[in-house]
Amino acid sequence: MPLSKLENYDPNYRETFGGDDVKTLHLYTEGGVEVGAVDDVLVDDNGRFRYLVIDTSLDTVGKRILLPIGLARINYPAKCVYVDGLSKQQVEQLPEYQEHIIVDEEFEEKVRNVYRSPISSINYDRENYTYEQEPSLYGLNEQYHQTLRLYEERLIADKHRIKTGEVAVGKHIETETARVRVPIKKERIVIDRVQATATSTVVDPNEIKFQEGEVARIEVYQETPEIHKETFVREEVRVRKMVDRDMVEAQDIIRREELDINTSGDFNLREHDVGSAQSS
Repeated sequence: MPLSKLENYDPNYRETFGGDDVKTLHLYTEGGVEVGAVDDVLVDDNGRFRYLVIDTSLDTVGKRILLPIGLARINYPAKCVYVDGLSKQQVEQLPEYQEHIIVDEEFEEKVRNVYRSPISSINYDRENYTYEQEPSLYGLNEQYHQTLRLYEERLIADKHRIKTGEVAVGKHIETETARVRVPIKKERIVIDRVQATATSTVVDPNEIKFQEGEVARIEVYQETPEIHKETFVREEVRVRKMVDRDMVEAQDIIRREELDINTSGDFNLREHDVGSAQSS
């Protein structure tokens, strides 16, 4: 049988879903890119969601298309719907949905052919086809059978190096006046006239030798200072780096989502920890 619009099937569908209206939600990719908005919902004769009518807005491509419910994850608290991949090429290949179009088996098959995996083994048989044959397109995504993701924030510690300063080590020349004392020797002549002790003694005439022009020569010396400069290594300067280690602590407020379960009516509700069951 042809599919029906949600409001035609259930005029009070908002009350049925506790006030939530899927037709007000925007469509996003897993990466958080908005690709359109939900314009309507098509249901089968049992009231099960089969397609979301999407008003797309992918680049320059914009038309209303059908998105199988199995490819969408509805998140009412976040007021959005996430889609597992919806490319511009698929939007271009999909038949355009219009209000006057009757969505029958032929129209649906055109839609499915675009979304099917190239390695799909489905052989379409109009007389025997059921939605259960393709759970990837129609399975486990109805209003009351969805997966909610609980998120939490964590503080992630990382570090990177930044330049905090620079040390330049060089040389320059300073001048000063230096003084040095050098002891030196100077020779001088001293003439001593001494009174003769034998002034009353007569000298033998034969010993007398009077000579004119007799000269006694004595060389006189003195030391002169020789001052010059020589260069010596005064000290060595070695430049190296050392790493000081420190511990930096930081704190911030982080958030974590917890599951709220509100029930009404008389029924049994069981909650299973799937992760713990698998690990045991």
